[in-house]
Amino acid sequence: MSAILRSTVSCPACGATKVETMPTDACQFFYECGACRTLLRPKPGDCCVFCSYGTAPCPPIQLGGPANCGHS
Repeated sequence: MSAILRSTVSCPACGATKVETMPTDACQFFYECGACRTLLRPKPGDCCVFCSYGTAPCPPIQLGGPANCGHS
């Protein structure tokens, strides 16, 4: 099984979206919106910004679930 590597991140502050390539070996804890410069952090219970604000969860979660994630 292969992971989806691209995810569209949506900023909750301004609504801007951007397609990003996700890291395959780690979760991304911070993400700065390119439009409004808001610093996004994961929502409680999520391991990374892609799981919280993206259209696809991060590759570690896709491939192995929370046990495969560095922040579980």
